Amino acid sequence: MTEHIVVVGHGMVSHRFVSTFGTRYPEADVAVTVIGEEADPAYDRVGLSAYVGEWQRDALHLDDARHSADPRVTVRSGRLVTAVDTAARRVELDSGEHVAYDTLVLATGSRAFVPPVPGHDLPGCHVYRTLDDLDAIRAAAERAGVGAHGVVIGGGLLGIEAANALSLLGLTPHVVERNDRLMPVQVDGRGGALLCDLIRDRGIDVHLGVTDTVIEPGTGPDGAELRVALTGDDGETVSVDAALVVFSVGVRPRDELARAAGIALAERGGVLTDRACRTSDPHVYAIGECAAIEGTCYGLVGPGYTSAEVAAAQIADALLPGGSGATEFTGADLATKLKLMGVDVASFGDAHGRTPDCLEVVVDDPVARTYSKLVLSDDALTLLGGVFVGDAGPYQLLKPLLGRTLPSSNPLALITPGAAADSGVGVESLPDDAQICSCNAVTKGDLREAICGGACDVPALKACTRAGTSCGSCLPLMRQVLEAEGVEQSTALCEHFEQSRSELFEIVTVTGIRTFSGLIARFGRGIGCDICKPTVASILASTSSDHVLDGEQAALQDTNDHFLANIQKNGTYSVVPRMPGGEVTAEQLIVIGEIARDHDLYVKVTGGQRIDLFGARVEELPVIWRRLVDAGMESGHAYGKSLRTVKSCVGTSWCRYGQQDSVAMAVLLETRYRGLRAPHKMKMAVSGCARECAEARGKDIGVIATETGWNLYVGGNGGATPRHAQLLAGDLTDDQLIRYIDRTVMFYIRTAERLQRMAPWLEALEGGLDHLRDVVCSDSLGLAAELEGRMEAHVAGYVDEWAAVLDDPDKLSRFVSFVNAPEAPDPTVQFEQRDGRKVPVLLGSPAMPARV
Repeated sequence: MTEHIVVVGHGMVSHRFVSTFGTRYPEADVAVTVIGEEADPAYDRVGLSAYVGEWQRDALHLDDARHSADPRVTVRSGRLVTAVDTAARRVELDSGEHVAYDTLVLATGSRAFVPPVPGHDLPGCHVYRTLDDLDAIRAAAERAGVGAHGVVIGGGLLGIEAANALSLLGLTPHVVERNDRLMPVQVDGRGGALLCDLIRDRGIDVHLGVTDTVIEPGTGPDGAELRVALTGDDGETVSVDAALVVFSVGVRPRDELARAAGIALAERGGVLTDRACRTSDPHVYAIGECAAIEGTCYGLVGPGYTSAEVAAAQIADALLPGGSGATEFTGADLATKLKLMGVDVASFGDAHGRTPDCLEVVVDDPVARTYSKLVLSDDALTLLGGVFVGDAGPYQLLKPLLGRTLPSSNPLALITPGAAADSGVGVESLPDDAQICSCNAVTKGDLREAICGGACDVPALKACTRAGTSCGSCLPLMRQVLEAEGVEQSTALCEHFEQSRSELFEIVTVTGIRTFSGLIARFGRGIGCDICKPTVASILASTSSDHVLDGEQAALQDTNDHFLANIQKNGTYSVVPRMPGGEVTAEQLIVIGEIARDHDLYVKVTGGQRIDLFGARVEELPVIWRRLVDAGMESGHAYGKSLRTVKSCVGTSWCRYGQQDSVAMAVLLETRYRGLRAPHKMKMAVSGCARECAEARGKDIGVIATETGWNLYVGGNGGATPRHAQLLAGDLTDDQLIRYIDRTVMFYIRTAERLQRMAPWLEALEGGLDHLRDVVCSDSLGLAAELEGRMEAHVAGYVDEWAAVLDDPDKLSRFVSFVNAPEAPDPTVQFEQRDGRKVPVLLGSPAMPARV
């Protein structure tokens, strides 16, 4: 008999509960109805701040957010449950509809707490909790204009993230905290003081020790709608004319449904449950932030996921034969590791040293601006907790040792730079029950079991165990576990080269070898394949300005590079002329239109601010190129693993919000990096202000204007696996921006593997963004001059590939359908008309339907 399960709430924890049924209990005869109040299905609320700038809701949706892969599940979004009738076992919706259940799971989460300060309910006051909240904050910021002030009440994690969001929206943020330090729950006094200094350095005004806040309607300048009076513990009052106020002072469990239904609540709120996540009603469970498990509410995603899996196991055990019902909530890891506005912050265990007679070992480096503290038992043998600000490098290996005997007799060495390598702490020293991924409660033993089962790399481990799929901070440890288990990670390019792409790049650079045959004869074996030939061709192109069709190199190219155009489904090609920054003259547009008319080409405006001409036969390509080159245009390299476009908004040229000339910068960047061959395609964008109309944070290299310069972002991309670019450096001058992009791109080209785009390269880079920042901004490897020199050589040697073909009869002779009949067109290339436009037809395929 089918068990009807109703889940109220559709957040991250609800999603984990339903997904657990799909992956672990596919044989259970259940019908699950998920009712979510928000219009969006489950999304990554932990990564809420990533929504700022992109404004793409679906980018935050969790994998299979609507559970379409499980036919037992129905998701109803945008529906509010207004009442629970435990006697009739049904819930009532705001529409008046009733939904019956056998088992009810409350996953209602929590709501943002707004303290009852005077004026808290005025227009212009917001909370920072949902996508709708961020949309409202964005609208208020746009009304106020760049430079207006915004006040964030609350100096915890979300408060600092909210302040960063206001900064990205072009506002001047203020953070207000009643304690004497930021993040008082996670860090101690000295760590909080350093964090405050580092946050202030990033343009955030911080007000500490604020005992009284009053919000009044304001009439101040710069779009101010509110006046916020802040009184400190010294009695002094500071007033801020603000465009908006954001409350971020904590959350309260959404327990109102349970309260009204007569289900027991905990003394301090939350739906009271036992360790099986069962409430006072045996047919009702509570999970996530709304649940008070044995009286305690947990506000982190890790414990929420654990409660979801416990409830799923309890329900499934009751339905399936042999179920034991033994799965229970055994505790929660409350450790925290964060990167706030580029600042590392981590804490775990007894971070404040409250254990009687405990010892504290501290390294406070005011020059490097880092702070590290370990809390130890009175005999200095057992690790009780720790705090890290500025550099959280030791955190990953030390956190699993919490409550255990330290392997080193010198605790200071564990947190002293340079001495940690000799401390005896490594992944090998961790026991199997040490937790590697706290978000998903994955231990070292779980990873070892997965490795024994055939998981031989990080992606396979993520798929098997879910480790590394939430915040991602455990990825370095996962790699170390693989290495410790003796799993050899082959970096060989293919069967013909034992070297990786990056190693071959260095070989070509050092030896000066300029042919594939010379390289494989000396460093490889065999005759090569479709993996190594294009890779070597790319390396040769990246290390010189030779034409890709010169000599032996022409035979190495993929089809697109071989004909300097993208081949389409019916054997024709598309032609994409370069339009730097999206700029084009009227005369050039006329030429493009005439070419399209004369050659009967399909015309499409691309997402990269260019025009694509489809349907050209191979013999027509040189004729088309000649007309484009004569009009002052050149190859857009749409066919190459190289720079594609640099998208831009209109910036200060036309826009009233523009802070810098984004068009001029986009043209400069596209002209500088055009034709640069790389391991994968590259896309860039320049936005003239924080409104981000050019979508720069969705590109490999993104540039966003500030009042004083440019912010540089790296490692974003759209496509099948969208990623938001991360801030590498801020408020750069034009010269600094160019130099940093030169170094970043050349370092990527030098070290990335075959077909590795910048986002996965950055994720795989040892040390990640911090290491890249050290290389690019601090020249930690001493490579800056070399990387810049290589880029200057590329710029100086650039030649348009189309024009070079037109000037070389040998290269020009390649562009025919039949070598023995150069004038004959390919008879297999056919088209049909659809809605007055030419479209390709494959031989033997049915006609395409007309558009409605």
